[in-house]
Parts: sequence; structure tokens; C-alpha cells
Amino acid sequence: MSAFLLKNANVVCFDPISIESSDLRINAGKIIARDKNLVLQDGEELIDCTNKLIFPGIVCAHTHLYSALARGMPGPKQTPTNFYEILKFVWWRLDRALDEETIYWSAIAGGLDAIRSGTTTLIDHHASPSYITNSLSIIKQALSDLGLRGVLCYEVTDRNGETDRDLGIKENEQALANSGGLYRALVGGHAAFTLNPTSLKMLAELAENFNCGVHIHVAEDRLDERNAKETYKEPLIQRLAESGVLRPGSILAHCTHLDQSALRVAKMSGSWLIHNPRSNMNNNVGYASIKDFGSRAALGTDGIGSDMFEEAKFAFYKSRDDKLGLSAENVLELLAGGQHLASEIFDEQLQQLNVGATADLVLYDYLSPTPLTAENFAWHFIFGMSASPVSSLMVNGKFLLREGKYQTIDPVQATEKTRQAAIKLWEKMQKI
Repeated sequence: MSAFLLKNANVVCFDPISIESSDLRINAGKIIARDKNLVLQDGEELIDCTNKLIFPGIVCAHTHLYSALARGMPGPKQTPTNFYEILKFVWWRLDRALDEETIYWSAIAGGLDAIRSGTTTLIDHHASPSYITNSLSIIKQALSDLGLRGVLCYEVTDRNGETDRDLGIKENEQALANSGGLYRALVGGHAAFTLNPTSLKMLAELAENFNCGVHIHVAEDRLDERNAKETYKEPLIQRLAESGVLRPGSILAHCTHLDQSALRVAKMSGSWLIHNPRSNMNNNVGYASIKDFGSRAALGTDGIGSDMFEEAKFAFYKSRDDKLGLSAENVLELLAGGQHLASEIFDEQLQQLNVGATADLVLYDYLSPTPLTAENFAWHFIFGMSASPVSSLMVNGKFLLREGKYQTIDPVQATEKTRQAAIKLWEKMQKI
């Protein structure tokens, strides 16, 4: 593993927001020194970071890499009129069409997007009912080929019968047993409205056995709550709590329709609440009470790419449109939440760039036309920053992108493969 001395940078951290002119010494995947005027040592490569910002790698706290080949795909034969039909006519057809090849190239496509966008960690939620066993190993291999950090799970559901449910449980168990290095696993579940009480308890028991969380969609649409009350005669949050799914480290994606009482229960459980504004807007499911999510909150994309700059801007502007009033600092707190979540899962320091921290970082070209300070950085982020000035990206001390050039994969060859895989996937979808 290479050793680097990064000189003359403005080192930025999101929580608390700070900007400091400093040098960073990196060796064996860690930051081993941080100070001004560090001197180049034998065996180190000098990198001049004048006019660059360096900040910790950004985390996408909820995504679906399997949707990366959906961009531009033909519309469904029947136009969806509600959220359930969006799932049924679009996404449940796509995930059923996935096979070994398209799972791999979906992950490559999503990973390429992450690298160019400054995203170093992807917390993925996978489904491929026609290819369950070893599906997470394929995603792990794709992310390994790219060099990205990943947190994986398989989406367990009852909608395809007990046999597929049990295969999904086993796939999660295998991924958990094989966690290590740049890869961790959680227990995955689709959503409570496609999981009976027995299945929910199976998820919770597996999470208890491995001392981890459950990654599950919660109240993305009102039908989740409606199903709980009509079918099980209790509120959704009560179903999740009684099953044991609400536990420290669980990831509750969306939480769009949890009321204040339900949010209190979710927060008290030690779960993380993940906001996905672009997806919520796209599916017309409503907008979450994000200001009430508490300190264990983060941003995800729900599979709409890996660009967290874009997601942050949508979170900010939509909150203003709905008069929820998120500030730029609030949005940066959500990005910092993703870094804290990843730090918790990996038991590494991924949210700071101090001595001892893991060298997951972004080098960013930013010549600001106005003064840049810790007090106004969040507003620069919203109004002046995007993914395009990401010049270099490092994970665990290894460059994946350097001065705009991919270091671990040929993007031209890879995207030709992803296009071929997309054609195959779309053709299979038309037959389902």
C-alpha cells in the first residue's frame, strides 16, 4: 500500500464543520500525521493540493445498485397509477429479470457513478428473486474490482413464497459470516407490508445472532401503515418494534409517513432513519418530516444514482418548497450522518480526517469567488458545489480516481459492458 504526503490542502470536515489549512500524511490506509509544513519522507509520494479541498468520503446511506441499469429503459406495459403499481409493474419486474451477469454490471455501473461523485461507501439493498444465492457475493466482487467500500444485504420478502424467503435469509447469513475488510453486511427486508410476523421475527433473530441491524423500507408510502392496521390490527411501528426489527444499528429507509409518536419510537430504538428526497418526489409518495428524524439520520438515493451532492440539493430545495425549512447546515448534518453510520458499521473513523482516521477521502477543486469559512461552508456546498469538480477519490489509502482518471477500471470498456447488460436486462423484462 502506497504512502502519500498531501500538501497545502484545505481540510474540511462536516461534523462539526471545520476548515483548516493542513498537510496529511497517509500510510497503510490511515492518516498518520496532520499538521502544517510536514516534510516529505523516504518512500512517500508528494501530492500538491493547492486550491483543493479535502473532505471525508461521502456515504450513500440507502441505495439499490440493481437499479443502475434502469436509466432510459422502456416504460412498463401498463402505466402505474399508485406506488404499489410502480413496484409491481416496474421494479418487481426488473429485479426478477436480474441474473449473474446483470447483477455484476449493475453494481459496476452504480459504482462508477459513485467514484465520479465523491461517494466512497455504498449501503446497498439488493433484490434478485431469480438469482438469490450468491447474489451478494457478486456485488461484493464488483465493488472490490472498483475498490469501493460497501454494506450489503438481501431484500427478504414473502411475495415470492417461503422458499425464496428462506433463500434470502440464508443469503444474508452468508454475507454476514463473510464480512470483513471493505465489506460489511446487514439483514435485509423489503417492507413490513410484504413480510408476515414470522418473517419479520426471522429477520430480527438473524440480526440478533450477528449483533447487527436490519435494513428495511419503512412507511415509504401510506400503504405500509394501512396494511399494518388493516391486516394486523396495529400500527406499523408497533409491528416492527414487537418483531425486534427496531434495534440499534437498523436502517429504516424513507420513514415518509411516520407520525411524531412513531418517530419517537424509531429514534429510541437506536435505528438510523434515511431520507431519500429524489425518490420520494419521483414516486409521488409525499415528503418526510425530516426535521424530526433526530441525530441518527442520513441521506440516501434509493437507487437514483450515487451523487450525494445532487441528493443534498434536492433535500434542501424540496424542504424549502414544502416550508419545512431545512437549513444548509441541516443538510450537511445529514451527509455527516452517513459518515457516522459508516463509521459505526465498520468500527473505523470515517467521518473525520484526524490522525488515526481511515484514509477514505475526496480531493475537490474549488476556487471560490467569495470567502470560504467554516461558518458559510454549508451554503457553499448547496449553492456552489457539485460532483463535477471531484478530481480524486481515495478509499482505504488507495486512489480509485486520480486527477479525473479512474485507477482501478477502464470506464470506457466497463460502460460498453454495462450497456450490453442493460439491453439484455430490458429484453428479459419485456417477457415478464
